[in-house]
Amino acid sequence: MQFPIFKTKTQGPERNFDLNNPKEREKYFNLKAGKEIKKLRDYFRKGNTFVAYLLGKKNSGKGTYSKMFSEIIDPERINHFSIGDMIREIDKELKDKKKRKELIEFLEKDYRGWFSIKELISVLEKRSTKTLLPTELILALVKREIGKRKKKTIFIDGFPRDLDQINFALFFRDLIGYRDDPDFFVLINVPEKIIDERIKYRVICPICQTSRNLKLLPTSKIGYEAKRKEFYLLCDNPKCEESRLSSSPFATARECKEIKMVRKEGDTFGIKPIKERLKKDEKLINQALSLYGIPKVLLRNSIPKKLASNFVDDYEITPEYYYEWNKKENKAIIKERPWVVLDDAGEASYSLLPPPVVVSLIKQITDILNL
Repeated sequence: MQFPIFKTKTQGPERNFDLNNPKEREKYFNLKAGKEIKKLRDYFRKGNTFVAYLLGKKNSGKGTYSKMFSEIIDPERINHFSIGDMIREIDKELKDKKKRKELIEFLEKDYRGWFSIKELISVLEKRSTKTLLPTELILALVKREIGKRKKKTIFIDGFPRDLDQINFALFFRDLIGYRDDPDFFVLINVPEKIIDERIKYRVICPICQTSRNLKLLPTSKIGYEAKRKEFYLLCDNPKCEESRLSSSPFATARECKEIKMVRKEGDTFGIKPIKERLKKDEKLINQALSLYGIPKVLLRNSIPKKLASNFVDDYEITPEYYYEWNKKENKAIIKERPWVVLDDAGEASYSLLPPPVVVSLIKQITDILNL
């Protein structure tokens, strides 16, 4: 897939922003897309909404981009709606006697499809990540979930998930009662090498579940195992530390601060276990690209190294972090360099940080809405 390169490089005096700092990020967005942000905020204040269908490979940044868009534009009026999260909540409901009864009553009233209610409940209880739930069931559950909320702009993550669901997506806004709202696809192109390394180097805190990346998103605290000559991250989430201290009155502050972040089971294999899923995702994106009558936002996460200086500012490029152990001071030194990866065509490329991708998202949506 070849998506166009979006230019975010600014002319004039060079400015640098720390895009991991929320205040700096706000200044960055005002510089790069201030006019468009104002137009979108006015659009939402007037009660307007839209429906966006996020299509990208697993771990392509769908949630990251849509949530950052919401953070910048209007968090109160914009929702990132994940089908996966919805189904995980359904799992909990099925274990609660009262909620299970309410779910069954809803399905008896609102579901139309090829399975009996008894079969649907069985499918939900025995589901696995390898098989998709019936589309008619997903549609009914989405209508139910959206019905619980005040009407908002929604980024839908996880639908469509299969080729046959593309057709349903074309009429999705009608089905959920957003009949007059603009809708469009947001298609995301991320090289598989980037997804692979995001997975391989991902670590989580076993206490608070905060996710970081040893190579791409470290914490402020780094540990080192001399015997194995390995560096590791220590959780630095303040809320995590507070909860550990309050829940364990005998724990010392030091013990609470030094929680080693760990890899999730299977992450060392990278994309290998999800190769088939990635192939299906790519087919889905290509099919969506060929559709007529529905606008498309095209986002790309990478840029060829040889073109980067013409299109992006240096601070918009994802750095790669590496570490050195200072024996004298007995601590790890964090260093960084531009992260170079091969894209799917084998070309040396840089990965972009989320903000420049979201600038592209903001500007393309503004164009689609004719603002």
